[in-house]
Amino acid sequence: MKETMGNPLHLKSLNHISLICRSVEQSIDFYQNVLGFVPIRRPGSFNFDGAWLFGYGIGIHLLQSEDPESMPKKTEINPKDNHISFQCESMGAVEKKLKEMELKYKRAMVEEGGIHVDQLFFHDPDGFMIEICDCDNLPVIPIAGEIARSCSLLNRPMLQQQQQQLRLLQQ
Repeated sequence: MKETMGNPLHLKSLNHISLICRSVEQSIDFYQNVLGFVPIRRPGSFNFDGAWLFGYGIGIHLLQSEDPESMPKKTEINPKDNHISFQCESMGAVEKKLKEMELKYKRAMVEEGGIHVDQLFFHDPDGFMIEICDCDNLPVIPIAGEIARSCSLLNRPMLQQQQQQLRLLQQ
């Protein structure tokens, strides 16, 4: 593929991920009560069951499976599986909460140049992998071009705006 520079599609941000669920209700409970997402209004013109949630600058669109019994059931936690990752303020607090919730998880660590990043991996009710990390420790260094930044410094203004939006939604 030809090398592409810049932003050829003029993208602004990640809008949402879409997940097929055995039970939309169970998934809403998980994403709301485990990860802190907020249910938001979904267009009424859809002719299929689902739900929309929002948090941390992204949406999660849950879609009810047409054949929930045929969905594969993942039990093994494999950090190399498809997943979405969230940064956290305290890995200790996350691990404590996962234990309290009796959620099975797997720990991992990445080391680069003396910098350590801790990771926790676990599944949502349908086996989709969730990662929680302290990735702020690892700078984002483009292969060529711009200067290095940490993930949180790069996204801080956007995250502050989205947190304000969530507070308004909850009022």
